[in-house]
Amino acid sequence: MSSQKRIVVKIGSSLLAHSKQLTLRYAFMHGLMSDIAQLKSEGYDVVLMSSGAVALGLNTVGKTPEDAGLLDKQAAAACGQLLLLNAYRNVAHEFGFDIAQILVTIGDMEERRRFINTKNTIERLFDHSIMPIVNENDTVTTQELRVGDNDRLAAKVAQMIQADHLIILTSIDGLYDKPPSAPDAKFIEKLEDVSEYLSVTEGTSALGSGGMLTKLQAANMAQHAGCNTIIAEGIMERPLLSVLGNERRHTKCVAFGTPASAWKVWLTNRLQVAGSMTMNQKAADELVANGGPITHADIISVHGHFQKGDILHVYDENDVEIARGLTNFSSDEALLLARHPEAGTAELLGYSAALPDLIASKNLVVLEENHLPWDVPTDELQLVSSSQ
Repeated sequence: MSSQKRIVVKIGSSLLAHSKQLTLRYAFMHGLMSDIAQLKSEGYDVVLMSSGAVALGLNTVGKTPEDAGLLDKQAAAACGQLLLLNAYRNVAHEFGFDIAQILVTIGDMEERRRFINTKNTIERLFDHSIMPIVNENDTVTTQELRVGDNDRLAAKVAQMIQADHLIILTSIDGLYDKPPSAPDAKFIEKLEDVSEYLSVTEGTSALGSGGMLTKLQAANMAQHAGCNTIIAEGIMERPLLSVLGNERRHTKCVAFGTPASAWKVWLTNRLQVAGSMTMNQKAADELVANGGPITHADIISVHGHFQKGDILHVYDENDVEIARGLTNFSSDEALLLARHPEAGTAELLGYSAALPDLIASKNLVVLEENHLPWDVPTDELQLVSSSQ
Protein backbone atom coordinates (compact mmCIF):
# COMPACT_ATOMS: atom_id res chain seq x y z
CA MET A 1 0.00 0.00 0.00
CA SER A 2 1.02 3.60 -0.49
CA SER A 3 2.42 5.31 2.59
CA GLN A 4 0.22 8.30 1.75
CA LYS A 5 -3.41 8.33 2.94
CA ARG A 6 -5.60 8.16 -0.13
CA ILE A 7 -9.33 8.17 -0.88
CA VAL A 8 -11.30 7.74 -4.09
CA VAL A 9 -14.79 9.28 -4.01
CA LYS A 10 -17.37 8.28 -6.60
CA ILE A 11 -20.37 10.55 -7.20
CA GLY A 12 -23.36 9.45 -9.27
CA SER A 13 -25.24 11.61 -11.75
CA SER A 14 -28.41 11.67 -9.67
CA LEU A 15 -26.55 13.47 -6.86
CA LEU A 16 -25.13 16.17 -9.14
CA ALA A 17 -28.06 16.87 -11.44
CA HIS A 18 -31.72 17.55 -10.65
CA SER A 19 -33.70 14.74 -12.29
CA LYS A 20 -36.31 17.08 -13.79
CA GLN A 21 -34.46 20.33 -14.59
CA LEU A 22 -31.13 18.57 -15.37
CA THR A 23 -29.28 21.41 -13.64
CA LEU A 24 -26.51 21.30 -11.06
CA ARG A 25 -27.25 20.64 -7.40
CA TYR A 26 -24.87 23.28 -6.03
CA ALA A 27 -25.77 22.65 -2.39
CA PHE A 28 -24.55 19.06 -2.63
CA MET A 29 -21.42 20.12 -4.51
CA HIS A 30 -20.54 22.66 -1.80
CA GLY A 31 -20.92 20.08 0.96
CA LEU A 32 -18.79 17.61 -0.97
CA MET A 33 -15.97 20.03 -1.74
CA SER A 34 -15.96 21.33 1.84
CA ASP A 35 -15.34 17.79 3.07
CA ILE A 36 -12.63 17.22 0.47
CA ALA A 37 -10.88 20.42 1.57
CA GLN A 38 -10.93 19.14 5.16
CA LEU A 39 -9.54 15.75 4.11
CA LYS A 40 -6.76 17.43 2.14
CA SER A 41 -5.88 19.53 5.18
CA GLU A 42 -5.56 16.27 7.15
CA GLY A 43 -3.02 14.93 4.66
CA TYR A 44 -5.22 12.87 2.37
CA ASP A 45 -4.81 12.64 -1.39
CA VAL A 46 -8.28 12.57 -2.94
CA VAL A 47 -9.46 11.51 -6.40
CA LEU A 48 -13.01 12.40 -7.36
CA MET A 49 -14.75 10.08 -9.81
CA SER A 50 -17.62 12.18 -11.08
CA SER A 51 -20.49 11.35 -13.38
CA GLY A 52 -22.90 14.04 -14.49
CA ALA A 53 -21.59 15.45 -17.77
CA VAL A 54 -24.18 13.74 -19.96
CA ALA A 55 -27.09 14.66 -17.68
CA LEU A 56 -26.02 18.30 -17.46
CA GLY A 57 -25.54 18.61 -21.22
CA LEU A 58 -28.88 17.20 -22.29
CA ASN A 59 -30.66 20.55 -22.03
CA THR A 60 -28.09 22.09 -24.36
CA VAL A 61 -28.74 19.51 -27.09
CA GLY A 62 -32.49 19.55 -26.49
CA LYS A 63 -32.88 15.97 -25.31
CA THR A 64 -34.16 14.12 -22.25
CA PRO A 65 -32.70 10.97 -20.64
CA GLU A 66 -35.57 8.99 -22.15
CA ASP A 67 -35.17 10.03 -25.81
CA ALA A 68 -31.41 10.59 -26.08
CA GLY A 69 -29.54 8.19 -28.36
CA LEU A 70 -25.82 7.42 -28.30
CA LEU A 71 -24.83 10.37 -30.51
CA ASP A 72 -27.05 12.69 -28.45
CA LYS A 73 -25.33 11.51 -25.24
CA GLN A 74 -21.88 11.98 -26.75
CA ALA A 75 -22.80 15.53 -27.76
CA ALA A 76 -24.38 16.16 -24.36
CA ALA A 77 -21.19 14.97 -22.65
CA ALA A 78 -19.14 17.46 -24.67
CA CYS A 79 -21.45 20.27 -23.52
CA GLY A 80 -21.88 19.06 -19.96
CA GLN A 81 -18.15 18.65 -19.24
CA LEU A 82 -17.72 22.43 -19.48
CA LEU A 83 -20.58 23.09 -17.07
CA LEU A 84 -19.46 20.42 -14.61
CA LEU A 85 -15.77 21.28 -14.49
CA ASN A 86 -16.38 25.01 -14.35
CA ALA A 87 -18.65 24.50 -11.33
CA TYR A 88 -16.14 22.19 -9.64
CA ARG A 89 -13.32 24.66 -10.27
CA ASN A 90 -15.23 27.61 -8.86
CA VAL A 91 -16.31 25.76 -5.72
CA ALA A 92 -12.85 24.23 -5.20
CA HIS A 93 -11.31 27.72 -5.34
CA GLU A 94 -13.72 28.82 -2.62
CA PHE A 95 -12.11 26.16 -0.41
CA GLY A 96 -8.56 26.97 -1.47
CA PHE A 97 -7.50 24.14 -3.78
CA ASP A 98 -7.21 23.38 -7.50
CA ILE A 99 -8.63 20.62 -9.65
CA ALA A 100 -7.67 18.89 -12.89
CA GLN A 101 -9.68 16.77 -15.27
CA ILE A 102 -8.67 13.30 -16.52
CA LEU A 103 -10.92 11.72 -19.14
CA VAL A 104 -10.27 8.03 -19.75
CA THR A 105 -11.50 5.20 -21.95
CA ILE A 106 -11.56 1.51 -21.15
CA GLY A 107 -8.28 1.11 -23.04
CA ASP A 108 -6.56 3.42 -20.56
CA MET A 109 -7.46 0.98 -17.77
CA GLU A 110 -7.03 -2.34 -19.59
CA GLU A 111 -3.79 -1.70 -21.52
CA ARG A 112 -0.85 -1.79 -19.11
CA ARG A 113 1.26 1.05 -20.53
CA ARG A 114 -1.66 3.46 -20.68
CA PHE A 115 -2.69 2.41 -17.17
CA ILE A 116 0.78 3.33 -15.87
CA ASN A 117 0.76 6.61 -17.80
CA THR A 118 -2.57 7.56 -16.19
CA LYS A 119 -1.21 6.62 -12.77
CA ASN A 120 1.88 8.78 -13.31
CA THR A 121 -0.28 11.76 -14.25
CA ILE A 122 -2.36 11.39 -11.07
CA GLU A 123 0.79 11.06 -8.96
CA ARG A 124 2.22 14.27 -10.41
CA LEU A 125 -1.04 16.10 -9.71
CA PHE A 126 -0.82 14.88 -6.11
CA ASP A 127 2.72 16.27 -5.92
CA HIS A 128 1.22 19.71 -6.60
CA SER A 129 -1.79 19.25 -4.24
CA ILE A 130 -4.18 19.26 -7.20
CA MET A 131 -7.27 17.05 -6.99
CA PRO A 132 -7.89 14.92 -10.12
CA ILE A 133 -11.47 14.60 -11.28
CA VAL A 134 -11.78 11.43 -13.38
CA ASN A 135 -14.58 10.42 -15.70
CA GLU A 136 -15.05 8.16 -18.67
CA ASN A 137 -14.63 10.06 -21.94
CA ASP A 138 -18.27 9.80 -23.00
CA THR A 139 -17.71 12.03 -26.03
CA VAL A 140 -15.75 9.32 -27.87
CA THR A 141 -16.72 5.97 -26.35
CA THR A 142 -19.26 3.71 -28.03
CA GLN A 143 -21.40 1.06 -26.38
CA GLU A 144 -18.89 -1.65 -27.27
CA LEU A 145 -15.84 0.27 -26.03
CA ARG A 146 -17.04 1.84 -22.81
CA VAL A 147 -16.77 0.79 -19.20
CA GLY A 148 -20.47 1.47 -18.72
CA ASP A 149 -20.41 2.51 -15.08
CA ASN A 150 -18.22 4.70 -12.92
CA ASP A 151 -18.44 2.38 -9.91
CA ARG A 152 -16.02 -0.19 -11.34
CA LEU A 153 -13.96 2.54 -12.97
CA ALA A 154 -13.57 4.14 -9.53
CA ALA A 155 -12.39 0.78 -8.17
CA LYS A 156 -9.75 0.60 -10.91
CA VAL A 157 -8.52 4.06 -9.91
CA ALA A 158 -8.47 2.99 -6.25
CA GLN A 159 -6.36 0.01 -7.30
CA MET A 160 -4.15 2.29 -9.40
CA ILE A 161 -3.26 4.70 -6.59
CA GLN A 162 -3.37 2.09 -3.79
CA ALA A 163 -6.17 3.90 -1.98
CA ASP A 164 -7.21 3.18 1.60
CA HIS A 165 -10.90 3.89 0.99
CA LEU A 166 -13.31 3.91 -1.92
CA ILE A 167 -16.40 5.92 -0.99
CA ILE A 168 -19.41 5.46 -3.28
CA LEU A 169 -22.08 8.08 -2.65
CA THR A 170 -25.46 7.19 -4.08
CA SER A 171 -29.20 7.79 -3.61
CA ILE A 172 -29.62 5.05 -0.96
CA ASP A 173 -27.99 4.64 2.44
CA GLY A 174 -26.37 1.29 1.68
CA LEU A 175 -27.03 -2.38 0.96
CA TYR A 176 -30.08 -4.35 2.12
CA ASP A 177 -30.59 -8.12 2.07
CA LYS A 178 -33.64 -7.62 -0.15
CA PRO A 179 -35.23 -4.68 -1.97
CA PRO A 180 -35.33 -1.73 0.50
CA SER A 181 -39.05 -1.30 -0.11
CA ALA A 182 -39.74 -4.71 1.44
CA PRO A 183 -41.08 -4.30 5.00
CA ASP A 184 -38.69 -6.92 6.39
CA ALA A 185 -35.59 -5.71 4.52
CA LYS A 186 -32.48 -5.85 6.71
CA PHE A 187 -29.71 -3.28 6.41
CA ILE A 188 -26.20 -4.70 5.91
CA GLU A 189 -23.61 -2.69 7.82
CA LYS A 190 -20.52 -4.78 7.09
CA LEU A 191 -19.68 -7.57 4.69
CA GLU A 192 -16.73 -9.47 3.32
CA ASP A 193 -18.31 -11.81 0.75
CA VAL A 194 -20.27 -9.58 -1.63
CA SER A 195 -21.40 -12.61 -3.66
CA GLU A 196 -23.98 -13.37 -0.94
CA TYR A 197 -26.02 -10.32 -1.98
CA LEU A 198 -25.73 -10.25 -5.78
CA SER A 199 -29.28 -11.55 -6.15
CA VAL A 200 -30.80 -8.39 -4.61
CA THR A 201 -28.90 -5.81 -6.64
CA GLU A 202 -31.03 -5.21 -9.73
CA GLY A 203 -32.03 -1.75 -10.92
CA THR A 204 -30.40 1.58 -11.81
CA SER A 205 -31.28 5.20 -11.26
CA ALA A 206 -32.97 7.27 -13.96
CA LEU A 207 -29.80 9.25 -14.69
CA GLY A 208 -27.11 6.74 -13.77
CA SER A 209 -25.73 3.70 -15.60
CA GLY A 210 -24.97 1.56 -12.55
CA GLY A 211 -27.06 0.05 -9.77
CA MET A 212 -26.12 -1.79 -6.59
CA LEU A 213 -24.70 -4.68 -8.65
CA THR A 214 -21.92 -2.54 -10.11
CA LYS A 215 -21.23 -1.15 -6.63
CA LEU A 216 -20.69 -4.63 -5.23
CA GLN A 217 -18.54 -5.54 -8.23
CA ALA A 218 -16.49 -2.41 -7.57
CA ALA A 219 -16.26 -3.28 -3.88
CA ASN A 220 -14.91 -6.73 -4.70
CA MET A 221 -12.28 -5.24 -7.01
CA ALA A 222 -11.27 -2.80 -4.28
CA GLN A 223 -11.14 -5.57 -1.66
CA HIS A 224 -8.49 -7.39 -3.69
CA ALA A 225 -6.46 -4.18 -3.89
CA GLY A 226 -6.46 -3.82 -0.08
CA CYS A 227 -9.03 -1.02 -0.15
CA ASN A 228 -12.16 -0.71 2.02
CA THR A 229 -15.35 0.35 0.24
CA ILE A 230 -18.07 2.49 1.81
CA ILE A 231 -21.50 2.70 0.16
CA ALA A 232 -23.57 5.55 1.57
CA GLU A 233 -26.22 8.10 0.76
CA GLY A 234 -25.01 11.35 -0.77
CA ILE A 235 -26.37 13.92 1.69
CA MET A 236 -25.78 17.65 1.32
CA GLU A 237 -23.95 18.38 4.58
CA ARG A 238 -20.72 16.52 5.42
CA PRO A 239 -21.37 13.68 2.99
CA LEU A 240 -17.84 12.24 3.41
CA LEU A 241 -16.76 13.17 6.92
CA SER A 242 -19.96 11.83 8.47
CA VAL A 243 -19.39 8.32 7.09
CA LEU A 244 -15.64 8.31 7.73
CA GLY A 245 -16.44 9.38 11.30
CA ASN A 246 -19.07 6.62 11.57
CA GLU A 247 -21.73 9.21 12.38
CA ARG A 248 -24.41 7.75 10.11
CA ARG A 249 -25.12 4.33 8.80
CA HIS A 250 -23.52 2.95 5.67
CA THR A 251 -22.37 -0.35 4.25
CA LYS A 252 -18.68 -1.16 4.58
CA CYS A 253 -17.06 -3.81 2.38
CA VAL A 254 -13.88 -4.88 4.15
CA ALA A 255 -10.56 -5.25 2.33
CA PHE A 256 -8.92 -8.68 2.13
CA GLY A 257 -5.81 -7.81 4.13
CA THR A 258 -2.48 -7.43 2.34
CA PRO A 259 -3.08 -7.31 -1.43
CA ALA A 260 -1.14 -9.23 -4.05
CA SER A 261 1.46 -7.44 -6.15
CA ALA A 262 0.28 -4.49 -8.23
CA TRP A 263 0.89 -6.60 -11.34
CA LYS A 264 -1.34 -9.45 -10.14
CA VAL A 265 -4.07 -7.06 -8.96
CA TRP A 266 -4.09 -5.43 -12.39
CA LEU A 267 -4.20 -8.83 -14.13
CA THR A 268 -7.18 -10.12 -12.19
CA ASN A 269 -9.41 -7.05 -11.77
CA ARG A 270 -10.85 -6.39 -15.21
CA LEU A 271 -13.49 -4.08 -16.60
CA GLN A 272 -14.16 -6.00 -19.79
CA VAL A 273 -13.66 -9.53 -21.09
CA ALA A 274 -11.25 -9.48 -24.05
CA GLY A 275 -11.63 -13.22 -24.57
CA SER A 276 -11.46 -16.55 -22.82
CA MET A 277 -10.30 -20.16 -23.05
CA THR A 278 -11.62 -23.42 -21.66
CA MET A 279 -9.09 -26.00 -20.42
CA ASN A 280 -9.53 -29.75 -20.29
CA GLN A 281 -10.38 -30.80 -16.75
CA LYS A 282 -7.13 -32.64 -16.02
CA ALA A 283 -5.03 -29.62 -17.00
CA ALA A 284 -7.38 -27.29 -15.13
CA ASP A 285 -7.08 -29.30 -11.92
CA GLU A 286 -3.29 -29.27 -12.27
CA LEU A 287 -3.33 -25.50 -12.80
CA VAL A 288 -5.38 -24.90 -9.64
CA ALA A 289 -3.15 -27.21 -7.60
CA ASN A 290 0.27 -26.18 -8.86
CA GLY A 291 -0.03 -23.08 -11.03
CA GLY A 292 0.83 -22.41 -14.67
CA PRO A 293 1.84 -22.16 -17.41
CA ILE A 294 -1.02 -22.90 -19.83
CA THR A 295 0.09 -24.68 -22.99
CA HIS A 296 -1.79 -25.08 -26.24
CA ALA A 297 -2.29 -28.79 -25.47
CA ASP A 298 -4.43 -27.80 -22.46
CA ILE A 299 -7.13 -25.94 -24.43
CA ILE A 300 -10.41 -27.36 -25.72
CA SER A 301 -12.14 -24.13 -26.81
CA VAL A 302 -11.48 -20.44 -27.46
CA HIS A 303 -14.01 -17.63 -27.04
CA GLY A 304 -14.03 -14.21 -28.69
CA HIS A 305 -11.48 -12.38 -30.82
CA PHE A 306 -8.46 -11.22 -28.86
CA GLN A 307 -4.95 -9.98 -29.54
CA LYS A 308 -1.54 -10.77 -28.09
CA GLY A 309 -1.25 -8.99 -24.75
CA ASP A 310 -4.97 -9.15 -23.91
CA ILE A 311 -6.09 -10.57 -20.56
CA LEU A 312 -8.03 -13.81 -20.89
CA HIS A 313 -10.45 -15.49 -18.50
CA VAL A 314 -9.73 -19.18 -18.12
CA TYR A 315 -12.43 -21.81 -17.39
CA ASP A 316 -12.48 -25.51 -16.64
CA GLU A 317 -14.87 -27.97 -18.28
CA ASN A 318 -17.45 -27.36 -15.53
CA ASP A 319 -17.70 -23.69 -16.58
CA VAL A 320 -15.90 -22.54 -13.43
CA GLU A 321 -13.56 -19.60 -13.93
CA ILE A 322 -10.21 -20.62 -12.46
CA ALA A 323 -7.61 -18.09 -13.67
CA ARG A 324 -6.86 -14.92 -15.59
CA GLY A 325 -3.73 -14.19 -17.54
CA LEU A 326 -2.02 -12.32 -20.34
CA THR A 327 -2.00 -14.18 -23.63
CA ASN A 328 1.10 -14.51 -25.80
CA PHE A 329 -0.96 -15.13 -28.93
CA SER A 330 -4.03 -13.84 -30.75
CA SER A 331 -7.25 -15.88 -30.80
CA ASP A 332 -6.56 -17.15 -34.34
CA GLU A 333 -3.02 -18.17 -33.39
CA ALA A 334 -4.16 -19.79 -30.14
CA LEU A 335 -6.79 -21.82 -31.96
CA LEU A 336 -4.30 -22.97 -34.59
CA LEU A 337 -1.77 -23.99 -31.93
CA ALA A 338 -4.38 -25.80 -29.85
CA ARG A 339 -5.55 -27.81 -32.88
CA HIS A 340 -2.00 -29.03 -33.51
CA PRO A 341 -0.46 -29.70 -30.08
CA GLU A 342 2.26 -31.90 -31.57
CA ALA A 343 3.62 -29.17 -33.86
CA GLY A 344 6.01 -26.38 -32.91
CA THR A 345 5.18 -22.69 -32.84
CA ALA A 346 7.60 -21.79 -35.64
CA GLU A 347 6.23 -24.54 -37.86
CA LEU A 348 2.62 -23.39 -37.46
CA LEU A 349 2.99 -19.62 -37.23
CA GLY A 350 6.13 -18.99 -39.26
CA TYR A 351 8.05 -17.40 -36.39
CA SER A 352 9.64 -18.46 -33.11
CA ALA A 353 7.81 -17.01 -30.11
CA ALA A 354 9.90 -15.70 -27.22
CA LEU A 355 7.29 -17.15 -24.84
CA PRO A 356 5.94 -20.38 -26.38
CA ASP A 357 3.19 -21.02 -23.80
CA LEU A 358 -0.26 -19.59 -24.43
CA ILE A 359 -0.06 -17.95 -21.02
CA ALA A 360 3.25 -17.88 -19.14
CA SER A 361 3.41 -18.58 -15.41
CA LYS A 362 4.57 -15.05 -14.57
CA ASN A 363 1.56 -13.57 -16.40
CA LEU A 364 -1.06 -15.87 -14.86
CA VAL A 365 -3.06 -15.67 -11.62
CA VAL A 366 -5.15 -18.55 -10.27
CA LEU A 367 -8.29 -17.00 -8.79
CA GLU A 368 -9.10 -17.20 -5.12
CA GLU A 369 -12.59 -18.13 -3.98
CA ASN A 370 -13.41 -14.54 -3.04
CA HIS A 371 -13.01 -13.24 -6.59
CA LEU A 372 -16.33 -12.52 -8.25
CA PRO A 373 -16.48 -14.76 -11.34
CA TRP A 374 -17.56 -13.57 -14.76
CA ASP A 375 -20.37 -15.25 -16.63
CA VAL A 376 -19.24 -18.00 -18.98
CA PRO A 377 -18.90 -16.54 -22.50
CA THR A 378 -21.41 -18.05 -24.91
CA ASP A 379 -20.69 -16.14 -28.12
CA GLU A 380 -18.09 -16.90 -30.78
CA LEU A 381 -17.16 -20.30 -29.34
CA GLN A 382 -14.51 -22.03 -31.39
CA LEU A 383 -13.83 -25.67 -30.58
CA VAL A 384 -10.34 -27.05 -30.92
CA SER A 385 -11.58 -30.20 -32.65
CA SER A 386 -14.86 -31.15 -34.29
CA SER A 387 -15.20 -34.15 -32.00
CA GLN A 388 -15.61 -31.96 -28.89
